[in-house]
Amino acid sequence: MHTMWKGSISFGLVNIPVKMHAATENKDVKLRQLHKECETPIKYEKVCPNCDKEVGSDDIVKAYEYAKNKFVILDDEELKELQKEQKDKAVEIVDFVKLEEIDPIYFEKSYYLSPNEGGGNAYGLLRNSLKDTGKIGIAKMMIRSKEQLAVIRVYENTLVVETIHYPDEVRDVGDVPNVPDEVTTAQKELDTAKMLIDQLTTEFDPEKYKDNYRTALLELIEEKKNNEEATTTADDKGKQTPDNVTDLMGALEASLDKAKKDKPKPKQPKKKTTATKKKKKAT
Repeated sequence: MHTMWKGSISFGLVNIPVKMHAATENKDVKLRQLHKECETPIKYEKVCPNCDKEVGSDDIVKAYEYAKNKFVILDDEELKELQKEQKDKAVEIVDFVKLEEIDPIYFEKSYYLSPNEGGGNAYGLLRNSLKDTGKIGIAKMMIRSKEQLAVIRVYENTLVVETIHYPDEVRDVGDVPNVPDEVTTAQKELDTAKMLIDQLTTEFDPEKYKDNYRTALLELIEEKKNNEEATTTADDKGKQTPDNVTDLMGALEASLDKAKKDKPKPKQPKKKTTATKKKKKAT
């Protein structure tokens, strides 16, 4: 499992060297955009609208827009220095709370923690302490140039970091439009609804929930591929690096078709016209 971050977590005088790994992965089926006419992938270029020309990474600086069209430019070295000041600090657990005290709206992304060299005993100490007390730790840490508020808890037999939103990142529910303040519900309707909830109540089993759309989309893609409804872009024709027999056969067939199309046709002898025939006959 790829290591995303190395550092240490401390609570009190206990210091735990750890490695962090992504606990979840995005399995969305990514679709590319092609030019309808020639079926070539579309490029997205960075263009300066003022100079009307494409700009490279070296020509771009970061800035904060504090008012319409008014910016404060931030130098890369200034940003790196700020980030370094935070990265050099150990991740310190500042509080211990109960998990049920945090509303799920605050949770953002999950990461697994594994002990780094020499951290096994301290790792086990924190894990067992959290298990026995039923508490979770609240900490701050730097991840990808952002100081994150985080929860440290036990999942099965592994310590997990859950990044959570700061309070000012959660929008005020009072801004949600058309939410009724009070609704009078008939007792019979309420009793029936509660009965339905009771009938549908079960233990949570994550394995029973499937992404039906993703499954159907992958099946459609596979079906179209098997029916030879796939396309090869102009840049990639003849440059495939197949990794199985099916791809190899497809590459051979595509190469054969291309060779047939590119092969010059043999020149046909010119047919003698009637005028030519008459001329020869006359001589």
